[in-house]
Amino acid sequence: MVRIVPTYELYGENTGKKPEFWLHCETIPARSSLHHFEIRPHRHDSFFQILYIDSGSGEAMFSGAWHPIEGQSVITVPPGLDHGFRFSRDIDGFVITVLSSHLKAIPGDRSRLGEWMASPHLTRLDMDDEEARYVAACLQRLGREFAQRKSGRNDLLESYLTSALLLTARLSSERQDDEAAADENERRMELLHGLIQRHFKSHQPAAFYARALGISPTHLNRIVRATSGYGAHELIARKLLDEAKRELVFTFGSVQEIAYRLGFSDPAYFSRFFLKQAGQTPRSWRMAERAKLGV
Repeated sequence: MVRIVPTYELYGENTGKKPEFWLHCETIPARSSLHHFEIRPHRHDSFFQILYIDSGSGEAMFSGAWHPIEGQSVITVPPGLDHGFRFSRDIDGFVITVLSSHLKAIPGDRSRLGEWMASPHLTRLDMDDEEARYVAACLQRLGREFAQRKSGRNDLLESYLTSALLLTARLSSERQDDEAAADENERRMELLHGLIQRHFKSHQPAAFYARALGISPTHLNRIVRATSGYGAHELIARKLLDEAKRELVFTFGSVQEIAYRLGFSDPAYFSRFFLKQAGQTPRSWRMAERAKLGV
């Protein structure tokens, strides 16, 4: 049986009349408490919604998929989207319902803001960030301004709404860009580890690996340091050191033989490299480790 998702202006209200407001604001508990803090799936054909979650928690449903809600976050819901909410009883914040034709950009138009508004978003507000704090302040002021009905009210409501929406879109997009960059960096690190595994014995410099990945040595160094805490040169050296330690403990070759196997043309240089990286000569390190292992 196909379940029909109801369409409302405001949740639970279906007058059949043309809406008499361009913006409506109320606290989240004011309406959700009447429905046991559960807003069942529904949609708004002509309205864009913004929920400011000041405190409490819950879940948001978009097109059948549920997502966790935390305090200090903003939820944006485009018109025509099936959505619903489950709130904890300590939930606090505002739900703002705006006639979509009154917005600075129309959800789904070709502007950057319109494209962002065409999809639902849960944007966490990092209160250490000045712009995030300003978003929270704008939405709080909007809620108070809506309730007070003083002179200049509509102009102030529009100003607070526009500022909050533009900054939320910026924060959300920056986070998405950061996540995309992090995914790309993770992919590059996987490729880098594979390249180092194949070429570490040829003692290739960091620039060789940067060229293989199609990025500059500076960019490679930045990625490696951000993900591992080491510079690219250090990461390559650590691979050589790890292999040297493995050979010293688990093979019976001499230090000289191990040096040649690891691509060092001069065993003395290998010993200096190992001393610098491990703080001991290869021979003394081997003796100490084998004693620990009882070899």
